[in-house]
Amino acid sequence: MHPSLNVGFKPSKYTSFNTRYDKLNVKGSAGYQAYRQSRCVIPAKGFGETEYLNYKPLHYHDMVAKDGAILLGGLCREWINKDTGETAQSCSVITLPPHPKLMHIHSKASPLLMPLNTELVDRWLDESITDPIEFEPLLQPHIPYDLMATQIDKPSTYNYLDMPSSIAKD
Repeated sequence: MHPSLNVGFKPSKYTSFNTRYDKLNVKGSAGYQAYRQSRCVIPAKGFGETEYLNYKPLHYHDMVAKDGAILLGGLCREWINKDTGETAQSCSVITLPPHPKLMHIHSKASPLLMPLNTELVDRWLDESITDPIEFEPLLQPHIPYDLMATQIDKPSTYNYLDMPSSIAKD
């Protein structure tokens, strides 16, 4: 294929998989409009965290819901390639301050874990709600379900280093 025909999507140097909670209400930030127009939930079995010390990984943990799945609160966006008209969708997880129960695992941040409340999730996904003031309580660290945390050697090999420990919901 001729190189000029390969015009698909390429990640930007600003590409992010997370959106910080403290940027959601900052006009001009990457998450400002999306927080008002295109919120999403990301169903998952769990999530992983890496703790760093001096920019080097100190330890890795995998956390899964004890019963069922988790819902991560996020933002989504549709991208259109100006040259080809091709579309792609992306999403990012909203990250919150670290949760006190997770500080030994990850001291920098925690993901927005959505409560398993159908009415709340429906409102979160409702595009007609463009003033997100009612969602402000969600921007505080909260664990709405019991989690099992397991230290692993690293994500690429995923060998357990210890028995899972329980983290009780709030």
